[in-house]
Amino acid sequence: MGFRMPAEWAPHARTIIGWPCRPDAWGDTLEQGRAEFATIANAIAAFEPVTMVCASEADAEGARAALRGDITVTIHPMDGAWLRDNGPVYVTDGARREARHFRFNAWGERHAKRDRDAALGAALARELGDPVVPVDVVLEGGAIATDGAGTLVTTEGCLMHPNRNWQIDRDEVTSRLSAALGLERVVWLPQGLAEDQVREDDRMYYGTDGHIDLFCAFTGEKRVLLLEAPGDDPNAGALAEARGQLEAAGIAVTGFPFMSGFEAGGHRFIAPYLNFYVCNGAVIVPVAGAEPDKDREALATLARHWPGREIVPVTMHAGPMQGGAVHCATQQVPAVP
Repeated sequence: MGFRMPAEWAPHARTIIGWPCRPDAWGDTLEQGRAEFATIANAIAAFEPVTMVCASEADAEGARAALRGDITVTIHPMDGAWLRDNGPVYVTDGARREARHFRFNAWGERHAKRDRDAALGAALARELGDPVVPVDVVLEGGAIATDGAGTLVTTEGCLMHPNRNWQIDRDEVTSRLSAALGLERVVWLPQGLAEDQVREDDRMYYGTDGHIDLFCAFTGEKRVLLLEAPGDDPNAGALAEARGQLEAAGIAVTGFPFMSGFEAGGHRFIAPYLNFYVCNGAVIVPVAGAEPDKDREALATLARHWPGREIVPVTMHAGPMQGGAVHCATQQVPAVP
């Protein structure tokens, strides 16, 4: 009774990150991806404890060589490194902490050989000594954002995708989420970014059907930063609609007109600034580094929204080419007395 999912900026006990482990998925970007994840972990470890999860002892050996000495390295059977999506989702009542273990089906059954990832979140929570409560909803952690005060935002394109929660309707998903996470309301946006849908041109295909953490982030109670796009951008209409729905729900919206990206192999990849991660005392922000002036302006804008926290940029290319950035790679464990 009284358990609620806290905001990301509430105090953390630690951050959990996964070590990239699938050569068949990462290809020749694997070592670069590992270096990027090590940079994220080392940046966060300057502010709070970090646990790096590895699939094997060989991976753990490589991780230890790249990580600060105060980072904990643990070994668990796993298939991927995006622990935002299959890691434990935590709730607290101010004195105790519990994990909610949602069903993970590899982003709408898009990928095979991910069965170990479906069990990993519960295993990690139990390793930390936390009770685990299963929730019968297919959900990735990147698909939801909360202000810690009872409001959660998500997209129908993701949670109600026919390859996820086809057997229940939106009202039932809302009910189950509310009960599991201590919510007062769920605000449903229609869809996510064009880059997160089926690839039809040279725009990046993230393939999560609309994860919220690519374009919308809470910065306070009933307050969000929302990506803005120019009128000729494929995202302009959906983002304008999202703004209207958020404001109608009583959420204050500040437009964020910056998107980080880079060109590789004839394609445009995005590394969204809004895929940042708030840890104790800092905000870790992905940047592509291809447009330094834009990076500086975006980081300065984020600094104004996170006074008292250090803004730490991390240059990422391999991660975005595999479908994720800083927030996708991290999962917070809230602190309790």
